[in-house]
Amino acid sequence: MIFLKKLVLWIIGIIVTGTILVTLFALFANYSSGYNVGRIIKISEKGYLFKTNEGQLNTGGFSEGDTASGIWNFSVKKEDAELLEQIKQANKSMVRLYYDEKFVIIPFLGDTKYFLTKVEVVE
Repeated sequence: MIFLKKLVLWIIGIIVTGTILVTLFALFANYSSGYNVGRIIKISEKGYLFKTNEGQLNTGGFSEGDTASGIWNFSVKKEDAELLEQIKQANKSMVRLYYDEKFVIIPFLGDTKYFLTKVEVVE
């Protein structure tokens, strides 16, 4: 009986530890990094419970992203207020947006897997 209790506790411990590790991996690990160039056509704050900042970049043609329309969707983390301000100041300018791609979409951080890290005005 004591062995069975220890076994159940070990299994629960392994499951909890595994869940924590997978969650930390999803939050902090990046699948890829890169940049896209185009004009920002939309930036908005979305959500009921968790407010997220979402945007769209017109890449000017066909892209290899989520759609073939040349529109690339991205997210900006709430703690990146300076980055958000740079995006707003780059109104109608050609920009290069650097991003980190996560393995999965994290709903309380943004609607996409692409989180901006840097904005560069290109003219």
